Amino acid sequence: MIVLTVGLWVSVHMKTDPALHTAALFAHLASLVVGFGAVLSADYYGLLWAMRRCTLAEVVGATSRLHIPIWAGLGGLVVSGMMLEPDLNSSLTLAKLGLVVLLTLNGLQAGLLGHRLAAAPAATPRLLLWGGATAVTSQLCWWGAVTIGFLNTNS
Repeated sequence: MIVLTVGLWVSVHMKTDPALHTAALFAHLASLVVGFGAVLSADYYGLLWAMRRCTLAEVVGATSRLHIPIWAGLGGLVVSGMMLEPDLNSSLTLAKLGLVVLLTLNGLQAGLLGHRLAAAPAATPRLLLWGGATAVTSQLCWWGAVTIGFLNTNS
């Protein structure tokens, strides 16, 4: 949360020239591809497990390897977003920032969930419900932030 707060402070005080703004926009889109792409891959593994096409151990292994690109993408989005001069008076921008905070918290607890699933001899209904809620929260936050970013760009 400290990183996000510092990022907000920097974004309010940083002025970018057109070249830096263009570079930041490219970095923002590239970070979206990396982070959200990894999230979609992780959730795809969960769907494969739900369709009995892979084991839970395979899902846990695959998703644990995707944590680095997910966090790298999210970090890149925050850093590049600071240089895009967000309008903090816009309710859409504030909603997007709220989604990023929720996404970050969800990601932190997803790491804990991964450790619990890896250590459990079998998936309990509680762990499966936790995993489903984590995936749904993640998807809502990512798609919501993408949609708001699109709307802000086109307004």
